[in-house]
Amino acid sequence: MTVTDTPATALHEVLELGKDAQDLLFRSARTANTFTDEPVTDEQVRAIYDLVQWAPTSMNTQPMRVTLVRSPEARERLVQHMAPGNQAKTAAAPLVAVVTADREFHETLPEVFPHAPNAKDMFADPDGRAAFSKFNASIQLGYLILGIRAAGLAAGPMTGLDAAGVEQEFFPEGDRQVVAVVNIGRPGPDAWFPRSPRLPFERVVTEA
Repeated sequence: MTVTDTPATALHEVLELGKDAQDLLFRSARTANTFTDEPVTDEQVRAIYDLVQWAPTSMNTQPMRVTLVRSPEARERLVQHMAPGNQAKTAAAPLVAVVTADREFHETLPEVFPHAPNAKDMFADPDGRAAFSKFNASIQLGYLILGIRAAGLAAGPMTGLDAAGVEQEFFPEGDRQVVAVVNIGRPGPDAWFPRSPRLPFERVVTEA
C-alpha cells in the first residue's frame, strides 16, 4: 500500500512520532489570536531554544536572532509598527519575539563552519548576504514555531507590520532584517479562527 492509498485515519501510524505528539505539533496546533495572562518563563524560552537550535541551515550559518519584547515600554514601541489588525494581539500577548536575520552572520562562520576557513569570504556581497540570511532564518522560524508548540504554548507569527520601522526602532545599526513578529503564550478565550482548508496531497506532491 502506498501513501496515496493509505486511509487518512491510518496515516499517523506510518510515522515514528506518536499520535499525541503529531497532534500537539501539527494537527491540533493553531495560530492563537488571544492569550491568557499566564507568563512565558525564561526557562520555557531556553527549553524551546534547546530544541530549535538544531534546525538545518545552509553551511550551518544559523542567521536567526530573536529579540524578546518584555518591558511595557518596548512593547509600546513595537506595537506602533504593527498593522492595525495585529496591534491588539501584540499588545496583549504574554511574550512577543521579534525574529530577525543577522546580515552579518558570516562573521560567525569561523566558529560554526570551522572546516572551511575561507567560508566567510563567500559572503562579501551585502545584497546576496541579506537574501541568504533571510531565507535561512525563515527555515529557523518554522522550527521556532514547532518548538513553541512543543512547550504546550501557542505561536502567533505575523508579517503584517512595518518591517523597516521595526528595524529602525530596535536595530538602528542596520545589521538585522525583520522576518516576523511572533506572539507567544497560552491560548485564551476564542483564540482560534475557523480552520482554513489545506490543499490535498495530490495537488501538492508530484513525481518527475
